[in-house]
This record gives sequence, C-alpha cells and structure tokens, in this order.
Amino acid sequence: MIRMLVSVALVAMIAFDARADVLTDPNEIVARANLAAYYAGADGSAEVRMLISDVQDRRQRRQFTVLRRDIADGGDQQFLVVFSQPSDVRGTVFLVDKHIDRDDDRWLYLPGLDLVKRISAGDKRTSFVGAHYFYEDVSGRRPTEDTHELIETTDTAYVLRHVPIDVGSVEFGSYVTWIDRETFLPMKIEYTNPAGRLYRRVEVLEVATFDGHPTVTVSRVSDLSSGGRTDMQFRYIQYDIGLPADVFAERSLRNPPREWLQRPTD
Repeated sequence: MIRMLVSVALVAMIAFDARADVLTDPNEIVARANLAAYYAGADGSAEVRMLISDVQDRRQRRQFTVLRRDIADGGDQQFLVVFSQPSDVRGTVFLVDKHIDRDDDRWLYLPGLDLVKRISAGDKRTSFVGAHYFYEDVSGRRPTEDTHELIETTDTAYVLRHVPIDVGSVEFGSYVTWIDRETFLPMKIEYTNPAGRLYRRVEVLEVATFDGHPTVTVSRVSDLSSGGRTDMQFRYIQYDIGLPADVFAERSLRNPPREWLQRPTD
C-alpha cells in the first residue's frame, strides 16, 4: 500500500512539473524561438545546398556558405552569404547587418556586373536569388515587428498567430507558427494574405544537434499559389569558431574571406 501511494505521489509530481514547464506568455515563447533559430552559439557557419523547383518540377540548384556573427545575444547580428555553385551565380555575395532597433542593412554583390546593390527595406520580402525564400528569411524577422497570440498548446508545440504591426510593409495579413516545446525551433510557419487565403508555407524537415545546439538541417518553403518550392540542406555546420568582425566588412562583398569559407576538416 505504501509503495502504491509513493508511486501515485511521484506521478502527481511529474504531472505538476510538466504543467509548470508550459509557457503561456506568447512574447516569451517568441523570444526563446528567436534565440533558438538564429542565435545558437556566438557565431557559426554552414554550407547550404538549395534546390528550386517550379510547378512542372523544373529545377535549379544553388550552393553557398553562410557565416554568422552575433554582436549581442538576441541583438544585432551580421551575416555573409557567398555563392559557389552554379557558375552563373558563383561569386555572388549577400551581406546583412541586422539591427534590433531599426531596418537592417543589406547588400548584394553581382560579379557579372561588378555591382554592389543595396537591398532596400521594401525589398526584404522578395525572392532571394530566384528561390522561394525571401531576403528576410536569411537573417530572420524581428519579433517586435508583429503582435503575437498563443492560440493553442499541444503535447509537442506552441501554436502562435502573428499579425504585422506595419501592414503596409509586408505582403501577408498574418502567419501561424508551430514552435517545438522542447527545442523552441519553429517547425512550421503558414502565411495568409490580407484576404485570409493561405499562400506560403515554411517547414522544417530534419533537425540534428551540433555542439549542443538543436539545428535545422533540412527545410522547405512552398509557394502554395504557384505550386513551386525550394528545399535547403545545411551541411558542415559549426558554432563558436571565432569569426572576426572584419569578415563582415563591405570589402568582403568583392573579396570574400576565403579562409573562412573552406569546409571543416576532422
């Protein structure tokens, strides 16, 4: 009898602890998801393979290396994206200075024209080098740009609805995010247009852990209106590699830092 009572008490304690772990503040959930998705480690690098498919399954491939450095955890960041394949985009470079309190600074270098093009704030939600990903998807959307509502908590996910504060700056009316309760990685995002029609979906297909950080290794963006999609595979993922600030200087657009673009060796 005593053993049974102890077992019941333990079950009750476990159930209480599980309930205690459930978050109810949508802003806290979003803040933790933002850290998990974009701030793992103090810096990082990965090689990315991108497969762009249209509704007729015609395909284009892209390969690039992305470098990231945090200026402050949860704050300003820098990103450098350098394309290596195919030949028509080799040498294209995308540089981002991400700011928390103002619009990000974004530049694109086009080697065929030897042209540095500044990406305006109004273009942040346009196609990134022909893919179904947007420029804004690379460095992420600031949590303060939207209002957040927790609409459901399941056994595995927090489900939140987000509405843009500046409706004129984006093409969507709202979006819903499924955030993993254990890793806090956003596992699915669905966008609806101002008329309420679902038109875009972002999905995480595979996750693995590197240096203690759960990390997306395969993702997909689907254009539900056109039927096209873009798949991305992340490889050679590293964190806390000591990227110096000068890697993210504007001169890296024309002269990328080759020593930081090499695949890691065992």
